[in-house]
Amino acid sequence: MDLTETSPSERAGLLNAIADELSGAADELIPQAMAETGLAEARLAGELKRTVVQLRMFADVCAEGEFLDVRIDEADPGFVLGPRPDLRRFNLPVGPVLVFAASNFPFAFSVAGGDTASALAAGCPVILKAHPGHPRLSALTAEKVWSALVKAGRPVETFEVVFDQDAAVRLLRDDRIAAAAFTGSFKVGRLLAGIAAGRERPIPFYGELGSVNPVVVTPGALAERADAIVSGFVASVSGSAGQLCTKPGFLFLPEGHGLAQRLGSAADAVPSHPLLYEGIAAGYAERRAAVLATRSVSVLAGGAVEAGPDGRSRAAPTLVEVGLDDLLEQRSTLLDEAFGPLSIVVRYDPDRPDLLVEAIGELFPGALTATVHRAAGENHAWLRGLVAVLRERVGRLLFDGWPTGVAVTPAMQHGGPYPATTAPATTSVGTAAIQRFLRPVTFQNCPPELLPAALRDDNPWRVPQRRAAAGDSLNWGNHSA
Repeated sequence: MDLTETSPSERAGLLNAIADELSGAADELIPQAMAETGLAEARLAGELKRTVVQLRMFADVCAEGEFLDVRIDEADPGFVLGPRPDLRRFNLPVGPVLVFAASNFPFAFSVAGGDTASALAAGCPVILKAHPGHPRLSALTAEKVWSALVKAGRPVETFEVVFDQDAAVRLLRDDRIAAAAFTGSFKVGRLLAGIAAGRERPIPFYGELGSVNPVVVTPGALAERADAIVSGFVASVSGSAGQLCTKPGFLFLPEGHGLAQRLGSAADAVPSHPLLYEGIAAGYAERRAAVLATRSVSVLAGGAVEAGPDGRSRAAPTLVEVGLDDLLEQRSTLLDEAFGPLSIVVRYDPDRPDLLVEAIGELFPGALTATVHRAAGENHAWLRGLVAVLRERVGRLLFDGWPTGVAVTPAMQHGGPYPATTAPATTSVGTAAIQRFLRPVTFQNCPPELLPAALRDDNPWRVPQRRAAAGDSLNWGNHSA
């Protein structure tokens, strides 16, 4: 169902209605999510709150109207480059969007998650491929979305859900689908991206495929706050059993760091946690076994994958350690993402930090995040070089923190160069995510009665308009609403 002609305020009303439905159904949704995913109640309550907040945030984006990016250049026979026609440009929705839900965020990256919210905000109908890890929750959430559509006066066909993988692939090949969004494994994401690119009419495929998220600790930071680094790292690796795309997969510590025992003890103290579903458990167990079997790897904490009393697979943190030279030599085995509570500590020579910078540039072509821990006031030349290398390879560069926990704000960039994502210029978190599902179109010398509402001089939608009047040839950027 076409949403193109719905006003920004109408779209805002729909998104707020969905938020209201989800918020009011928390007592139904959270227990169902717990039963299917094994995630803790507190974690899921926070995630549901995040989902409601991001829906309301996109509602605010719609209400403001800035996302339409209206630009009006009035006809000007005296324009500096020659007579200028009347030109009016704004953003249109791309069309129906196919969203593939993620397993590890059953609210925020699933049925009514950020991809769905940003597509609806852009004015795009959505078909959602539900994740097999939480099908009953997906169906229940979809019911809430449909209820909101009815209350907002929109047809329920604006949003649809499919559960079958083959049906979703057929939809991806359907010429009516204009764009697709995906969060999941590298293997599946690459396959789907190939289908989207190989169509007779290729479409954008916004895939988040995985990330190893390196963390570098300088000698100064180690001397200043070793205990905090140990506790923060283990918490970041083990949170939600490491089933987060921002989990730190590599921790670079100076040779002679002396933290091996503390890291191992802190990791061993973390109880095992359920894994989301058996597909993830099998993949993690296989990846863990490959890492442990790699030459030169020493084990700091060996948490195994085992069946819990409810039959669900559980895992405790596994930490291993290698030298930088060993990582370079064994990269074919060690560099792949381990989606679970496993991370690799890497020793580097603090007297040759240039070798670390060179290795990181070679080993990590693209990641969602990278983190630098430094001492207060530390500003070495090699550190500036490290930052220069990392900023070319990530979507978010952190300092003195941990990458798990993604703030849902306008300035957030949750993306990164390939292989982290297929579209590094875009984000799947934050209000800029709406840009994925918009395309600009210019109307030239269009009769007023045929202009879209956003481009009309009377501006019935009351959206911001950036105007250049005749005679203002070198003065772009005047706004009106």
